[in-house]
Amino acid sequence: MNDAHLHMVVNHFPIIGTIFGLGILIAGIILKNNSAKNIAYFLFIISAIFAAFSMGTGEGAEELVEDMPNVGKKIIHEHEELAEKFAIVLYALGVVSLAGLYLNLKNHAKANLISYLAVVISVVGVFLAQQVGTSGGEVRHTEIRTNSIEIPVNNGTEEEDKD
Repeated sequence: MNDAHLHMVVNHFPIIGTIFGLGILIAGIILKNNSAKNIAYFLFIISAIFAAFSMGTGEGAEELVEDMPNVGKKIIHEHEELAEKFAIVLYALGVVSLAGLYLNLKNHAKANLISYLAVVISVVGVFLAQQVGTSGGEVRHTEIRTNSIEIPVNNGTEEEDKD
């Protein structure tokens, strides 16, 4: 297993964990259910940990694919820049989530404030998650690129058109 494979294994959880965590946190706030909030905080913390793993394997993955056909350094650079922003948001969300867990366990008056702060940060995280996921997909999936140009390939089975 190389860094590109490891990167593909770990990079999905920060995205999915943030999306699910946001939904669960909102449900916990609406239902006034600290157990649901704690589950969301746990998902956010795990997402931050997986973001660190994803960032750690990203450079090695880049080295393996940057010179492949149809993979440009510009696309990888855009993905890397977005991923760095997303990781910072997830690290902040992880710290806020740790505080939220602690305050919920202590039944502290500021626990609700922390849950609203976590919602705001996770909304930003979900927005960045969508961008990071799309830009990461564009590295190898040329069909989802916004400026995709179809390049005809002559595989020797058809004669080229002569105008």
